[in-house]
Amino acid sequence: MATFDVRPDIDAAAAKLKSTMGSKREIERLPEVLWEGETVEMLATGVYGKGNGLVAMTSHRLIFLKHGIMSQQVEDFPYARISSVQWSGGMLMGTLQVFSSGNKAEIKQMPKDVGKALSDALRARLGGVAPGTPPAAPAGVAAPAAGQDIATRLATLDGLRTQGLVSDQEYEERRRQILDSL
Repeated sequence: MATFDVRPDIDAAAAKLKSTMGSKREIERLPEVLWEGETVEMLATGVYGKGNGLVAMTSHRLIFLKHGIMSQQVEDFPYARISSVQWSGGMLMGTLQVFSSGNKAEIKQMPKDVGKALSDALRARLGGVAPGTPPAAPAGVAAPAAGQDIATRLATLDGLRTQGLVSDQEYEERRRQILDSL
């Protein structure tokens, strides 16, 4: 397994990967696409669009990064815009589907164990439970911001249902998750 000396959070996430083959350049370039104060929580490899690259779950968003010799690709999915996540796994590999703002992104050829763990962590994040963060906000944090976030998420979910992008069952399940996060 390759070792990296990029940044402590990236190094720790990369150390958990069984193989970094095909994603070494992306791991080294990841700090270039991160926002100030953004930390990497989990990494996985996968194929998105036409390229093999790196999937990074950060403190603010999900990022797909492909940094080839002739082309680069960065696509991000801020958590506030993700409506749902689906995982389907085979014997060794699987596919992560991310539904965001009426679009669907499929990240294929993800190692089964890492992809499943990442999808579970994303679901927890979308359900209002951020991995590695305390369950309650500290005193002095304004409650309306959290309420607005819930209202925005419910409105987005209603819009997706109206457009026929989520089934009634998916709608009820996501709505329950959002309300349970209160």
